[in-house]
Amino acid sequence: MTVGPTPSPTVRHLLRDDLRGMYPGYFALVMATGILSNAFFYLGHDALSDALYGVALVAFPALVAAAVLRVLAFPGAVWADLVDPRRVFGFFTLVAACDVLGVQLHLRSHDHAALVLWLVALSAWLALGYWSFAVLTFDDSQTGADVVHGGWLIAIVATESLVLLGAPLAGRFGSLEDTIFVAVYALWGIGIVLYGIFVTLFAYRIFFLSVDAEEMNPLFWVVMGAAAIATNAGSTLILTEPDLDFLLAMRPFVNGTTLILWAWATWLIPLLVIFGVWRHVIRRYPLAYAPTYWSLVFPLGMYAVATYRLSLASDFRPIELFSEVMVWFALAAWLATMVGLLRSSAARLRAPTAVRASSSASSRAS
Repeated sequence: MTVGPTPSPTVRHLLRDDLRGMYPGYFALVMATGILSNAFFYLGHDALSDALYGVALVAFPALVAAAVLRVLAFPGAVWADLVDPRRVFGFFTLVAACDVLGVQLHLRSHDHAALVLWLVALSAWLALGYWSFAVLTFDDSQTGADVVHGGWLIAIVATESLVLLGAPLAGRFGSLEDTIFVAVYALWGIGIVLYGIFVTLFAYRIFFLSVDAEEMNPLFWVVMGAAAIATNAGSTLILTEPDLDFLLAMRPFVNGTTLILWAWATWLIPLLVIFGVWRHVIRRYPLAYAPTYWSLVFPLGMYAVATYRLSLASDFRPIELFSEVMVWFALAAWLATMVGLLRSSAARLRAPTAVRASSSASSRAS
């Protein structure tokens, strides 16, 4: 008996499915790539820095295009993410990606483009900030702290990223330079206050509620990454010279807080490694590519940059060794994650061909 060909997924259908289910935090790919580029730039590895810069320049507009297409084609899916307390904070990766890419551009003297990205990032941060907290406040579907996860701290990463780009660009605002410096200091402070709130909730979540291997995912590393970027932002403030006396009077507070944040980020790294061993070795959770792994790579790169910048701000160069070691671990993690992304994408693209070939063979046999 002859039967018609079995319906099979096509590449187009798979791409539509991927677009519909696109992880809202995928801009972490640009964050991870950009911060590694910046780390190698500071440490004098120009070839590696430029190569990663090129990847970021390609990835950022590609992700912007995908995000816009998703909004146009699947507004319902985007809305579902925006009102989900577990996923809404992923959108803050757009803010941080703009700023990290903007720093790359600034380091290469493309300040006009960097300024545009900072303004876009600031606008997105304002909108997402009030929206996400409104979701947390008015969503009645969540009844416990089990909704809290490390990804929430991407909001702090985004806040502090505005400091990293805003401070060096303040002079570009002419007569508004002092205003921008005040805003940048304020953003640094807002980020620290938010960190205190979120890390308290996160600690309660993991200490007093059940956490399984699936939940102990790479987003846990954002807790360290948020402290590291706050360190970097504090060092940036120390390395700049605002004209306002009351900002200069804050230097002792900025100095002490920045050192404490770096110490906390440093202390967290072995703990996060222990969590990873528990997840993959003891609980045997499979190690497979997921877009959340870019949120593991970024903290490693950010720690390398933050440590280097702190060594300059404190004039204590011995800690630069931490940066020179960590940057290579970050690169290894970036390469492993990129290989995982490419292999996962290739496997999905091959799947429709394999299904069609199998269906065709079955049809001929019938």
